Amino acid sequence: MEAKKDILWRSYLVYLLMLVVGGGIVAKTVFIQQSEGAYWRSLSDSLHLQYREMDAERGTIFSEDGRMLSSSIPFFDIYLDFGSEGVQQKEGNFFRSKVDSLAIQLAEIFADASVAGYRRELMGVFNRGDRYYLFKRNINFNQYRSLRKIDFIAKNKNRNGFIFVEKEKRMAPFGLLANRTIGLSREYLNEDGKLVSINVGLERTYDSLLRGVTGKRLVRRISGGAYVPVEGQEIEPENGKDILTTLDINIQDVAEQALLKALQENEATTGTCIVMEVKTGKVKAIANLGRQADGAYKEDFNYAITRSEPGSTFKLVTMLAALEDQFINLNTPVNLENGKWLFSGRTVYDSERHEENDVTYQRAFELSSNVAMAKLGVNYYARDPQLFLKHLEDLNLTSLSGIDLTGESKPLIPRPGQSGWSSIAIPWMSFGYNISISPLQTLMVYNAVANEGRMMKPYLVNAVVKDGKSIKTFTPVELRKAICSPNTLKQLKTCLEGVMVNGTGKGLRSPYYSIAGKTGTALVANGKKGYSERIYQSSFAGYFPADAPKYSCIVVIKNKPFASKYYGAAVAGPVFKAISDKLMTVDQEMYASYTHHTDQDSSGGAYTGAAADFKMIAKHTGMKFNDVSRASDWARLETGKKSAVAEALPAKTGIMPELRGFGLKDALELLEAQQLQVIAVGKGKISRQSIPAGTQVFRRQTIYLDLGNKSDR
Repeated sequence: MEAKKDILWRSYLVYLLMLVVGGGIVAKTVFIQQSEGAYWRSLSDSLHLQYREMDAERGTIFSEDGRMLSSSIPFFDIYLDFGSEGVQQKEGNFFRSKVDSLAIQLAEIFADASVAGYRRELMGVFNRGDRYYLFKRNINFNQYRSLRKIDFIAKNKNRNGFIFVEKEKRMAPFGLLANRTIGLSREYLNEDGKLVSINVGLERTYDSLLRGVTGKRLVRRISGGAYVPVEGQEIEPENGKDILTTLDINIQDVAEQALLKALQENEATTGTCIVMEVKTGKVKAIANLGRQADGAYKEDFNYAITRSEPGSTFKLVTMLAALEDQFINLNTPVNLENGKWLFSGRTVYDSERHEENDVTYQRAFELSSNVAMAKLGVNYYARDPQLFLKHLEDLNLTSLSGIDLTGESKPLIPRPGQSGWSSIAIPWMSFGYNISISPLQTLMVYNAVANEGRMMKPYLVNAVVKDGKSIKTFTPVELRKAICSPNTLKQLKTCLEGVMVNGTGKGLRSPYYSIAGKTGTALVANGKKGYSERIYQSSFAGYFPADAPKYSCIVVIKNKPFASKYYGAAVAGPVFKAISDKLMTVDQEMYASYTHHTDQDSSGGAYTGAAADFKMIAKHTGMKFNDVSRASDWARLETGKKSAVAEALPAKTGIMPELRGFGLKDALELLEAQQLQVIAVGKGKISRQSIPAGTQVFRRQTIYLDLGNKSDR
């Protein structure tokens, strides 16, 4: 009996203790919920909710005529959250009733799998209850918009299980055109082994304006460590501003194609070409091409703002200094020493061969004589080098150009007392050696001569635009009102025009318009190998038309070792000529001064037009007609006394056809099919065309047509 009481007492005690402990747990639970609930809930949220940055839409870079050069295109990744309550509602029957129609619509939008395939994938995700399944990557905006219109997605917002994550890609509609100047993304591994992406060109210079202000988005952590956005919890980013550049796509294309052709023909290493508007300093085109390991060329580095020895194009600066200081005039005699002159233990050679010896300084400049320039430096500036260096400072050659591009090389100008200075410094500088400046700085001097002595700051951006309105504009900046006296300027122009008529550039002379310019050929070192590989840098700088300059241009090409052709007139000059020829014929203002052939219309009994029209005329008139044009759309009809013969006139896309003999109606149909802009003057058949037949053309290029003979107008 006593044992039974002892057992009962122990049982009651355990029961009582359990009641006390249970009551304590209940009390603690109530206390936590009521008193500390807010704290613990906030702590839980802090672990599962967080704000993440939302990149703003990057601004667009436009050409001067409003065409996109670089823009951000939206792309989307799609994730499926089929474990959510919205999808699993009504024990999943709602989703099952919609999956067939959803699969059909997905197959129509993406066209990359069958309806059955999409149904299997969707049901697989649904049955597993996946919370963040990657369904599609990098879909475009049109596909995204189509997805948003699907009934299941549109009518079940926040319950459809589709998560759209927007991102952007930087796209260049014109491909590699001006790629290095506009800007591109470069990736490299830093010291920590992390992949780092940086921008260059205008993308880098104006990055703070283009990138806008970052926003924030609230995301929730789900199983598996993934995060999904919380709808309606965003701080919208402020989109970046747009940049309106000075670049002209047509001029850029002409410059790049001409440069590429020269590089390929000569298997050159690198090349750059800059076209500048004389009056304003606007850079209309800037091409930079480098040879890659596979032999192809691409815009890999901005050679236009990288310093190098300018060579003979620098002789214009030497002539300016001597003429301005009145040490010489164009008729001052100089002996060229048969193209070889020994000074201070070193020999100066004339790289351009000639047979002349006793000449004037004007003639020496036309012949690009290194000996003449070295003598000028020794005779007038060796005792007072600061006088010569002061001219370089006045021409802004000792400082950066100020163009709105990062990474411009600082000029390397030796000075007395510094490393690299010696007795030969001045004479070698006089013909463009022992000094390093960028091609852009050389062009600034030539542009100033073309601009009646006014030196303009080169620039690439016209305006910063927000929501279609300019919030900041850039206007031409005058760096020097006059780089020299009017008399000196007149003599410099005479020298530059003389080069093209009687000097090293005469092979580039055009019978239709005047050019002023200077060739350059410089032997350059190749690292530790020095000058042993005989690598030459060919250059040409000038402006056109010489009598009323609108554009200045410089071309600099670094040739391969031991190149058989390396003179500036033979390598760089043709690039300049190709650019000036094109611009003279497509620019309406300059075309007015273009000297045309004086040949009379010789089409006589020849007619050019649609082959079908000729067949119809022959049928209705009963004319004996021999059609050898086959299936050609266009034909040339030669009429004789007894019959007419129609021969095929092939028309290739991208190539200018022969238009003489065409009527305006047929010519317009043919040219507008190639998306060219046409300006026609006169009446009758076409007698002249500004772009020669067989020339490569590009979209929106302008062609001028003369109709009839001059006597007909």
